Amino acid sequence: MELSPRERCLLALSRRKPDKVPKFASFTPAVLERFKRETGHSDPAEYFKMEPRHVGFKPLKSLPDFSKYLPSDLPEGTQVDEYGVARVPGGFYHFTKMVHPLSGLKTAKELEEYPWPDYTADYRHEHLEEAVRRLQESGYYVCGQVGHIFETAWYMRGMERLFVDFSDNPEFASKLLDTITEHRAFQARRMAEAGVDCIILGDDVGMQNTMLMSPETWRRWLKPRLAKVIAEAKKIKPEIHVFYHSDGWIEPIIPDLIEAGVTILNPVQPECMDPAEIKRKYGDRLSFWGTIGTQTTMPFGTPEEVRRVVKERIETVGYDGGLLLAPTHVLEPDVPWENIVAFFEAVEEFGRYR
Repeated sequence: MELSPRERCLLALSRRKPDKVPKFASFTPAVLERFKRETGHSDPAEYFKMEPRHVGFKPLKSLPDFSKYLPSDLPEGTQVDEYGVARVPGGFYHFTKMVHPLSGLKTAKELEEYPWPDYTADYRHEHLEEAVRRLQESGYYVCGQVGHIFETAWYMRGMERLFVDFSDNPEFASKLLDTITEHRAFQARRMAEAGVDCIILGDDVGMQNTMLMSPETWRRWLKPRLAKVIAEAKKIKPEIHVFYHSDGWIEPIIPDLIEAGVTILNPVQPECMDPAEIKRKYGDRLSFWGTIGTQTTMPFGTPEEVRRVVKERIETVGYDGGLLLAPTHVLEPDVPWENIVAFFEAVEEFGRYR
């Protein structure tokens, strides 16, 4: 019997066998335009029958005044987000240069005067219940976007300055991280109240073959805050799935992520960690979302290689459930259209359980 997309994901991401392996991919704007030209359709999720759908908080109606914290001569085209982080257009595609609004602050007390975004305003989240209900009634698995802690902090402060704060100005670092954690905890709680199937959070803390910080530093500064955010959601909905994203090599902290309440690991970047080995070690406690390389297979492989890798992942990672296949990153313009088609066709061909 054919399951609904939601039923399929609920089984697979609870480490059980559904009827077939679920799938997902996200596109950069240029790839989305290519999709529209090739197919005549506007929505890749509908066209490729992806199972998950996403909901999030609405943006602020107007941004606070960040002029005290940003240069007055920002170039044309600069965009400022709700945390005051300015993104200056860069020299390559969608990459930007970041201006950190907290880079000049010295004391934790100064953070009390900062114009922080308000997540509690009703207009930002009162739509969630209806949005979730509508998607679930349509048969979709609904993910609630919660966001980052460490990444937001270093975007605001600057990565080097934040790492120095860990050592030399711990009061400042604690205040900054705690403030962001309160935002994320509120978001997680509201997502659980709205009934989402999964909350999406995470921080990029891995590089190609090591971590951005020592596991001990991560455990001191980030693990307890992550656990607090997850606990807020699980107090409302104990069975909620918890998706954690980090690119790169993060194997030393995977047991800690499980302890903190993570149930889905993303993206399990195969150029950095062996998905089959991660499955062998942690597949009794984690499900996996991703595993198809966007540094290798998707941009540089042939369609035949894409098919081979998809089949291999299903056999070595998804053999008993616990897998949602997806490219490990948003698809960039260097990914051939033929490889995108090959990915989705291969999941359909090889992903059916018997």
